[in-house]
Amino acid sequence: MTDPVAEVVSLLKPRPTISKLVTGGGRWLVERTELGNPFYCAVVEGRCLMTIAGRAPLMLAAGDFVMVPRIFSFTMSSIEPPPRGALAQRLETSPGVFRLGEQEAPEEIKALVGHCGFGSADRTLLVSLLPEVVHVQGEERLMTLVRMIDQETRADRAAREMVLHRLLEVLFIDALRLVAGAKAPPGLLRGMADPLLAPILRRIHADPGRTMTVEMLARDAAMSRSTFFERFRKEVGVAPMEYATGWRMALAKDLIHADVAIAEIAQRVGYRSTSAFSVAFNRHVGMPPGAFSRAVAAG
Repeated sequence: MTDPVAEVVSLLKPRPTISKLVTGGGRWLVERTELGNPFYCAVVEGRCLMTIAGRAPLMLAAGDFVMVPRIFSFTMSSIEPPPRGALAQRLETSPGVFRLGEQEAPEEIKALVGHCGFGSADRTLLVSLLPEVVHVQGEERLMTLVRMIDQETRADRAAREMVLHRLLEVLFIDALRLVAGAKAPPGLLRGMADPLLAPILRRIHADPGRTMTVEMLARDAAMSRSTFFERFRKEVGVAPMEYATGWRMALAKDLIHADVAIAEIAQRVGYRSTSAFSVAFNRHVGMPPGAFSRAVAAG
């Protein structure tokens, strides 16, 4: 059976870029801008504050895991942060190990921090289907996965990159499974928690090449068109055909990356002709498939 959450994570192609052990003492603050990469953090000991732009501060304590799939500006700091504008005291004490704050102060926080990138050509759409912030408490399995990623990053073993990619995929999926449900914000996880919408989402993912209309999807869900439309938009966050088209175009971009012929891509993502697919792709992406393919080839 198709699993849309696993498909989204797989298509995102998460890849680790940085893994580090961070300790801190005294008053300290580090700031990340929107130019950074997706981020995760597992607190091993102590407590700290995480403040994402536009949100209330989040207290993180030992055993907490937080992941930010989207790129936001945020700060991490001691419980009593230094004055705004104060320069962060940051020292790399050994490869991949950093000390924050006053060097003579007792160690009050220890955390494993990682940054990652997404290899997908349609990362903006795919990430929009996930929660903005994932916060999980007391899940040792997540802590173990983060430790494994950190250990693998520092080692120079055979198949290192493959192992890191697989571990990061498992980390993402495990974290998302733990926050899935009706209380999740509008998006794929909340849609998959709805017993009437989950089969429709699976069908869209399993057979993107079939003919789809709102009426057909509503009939499959045993709902009226208007009821289905409003329920889908409320739970998933976008209109049904907007979701279906976005998923088709994400797949099309991935297939173009794989050097599949445009005519075959058109058929596989539900368009009866290459010209109809090209028009839809151009409208969605801002350039025709051929130009996108050349841009991909040019790097």
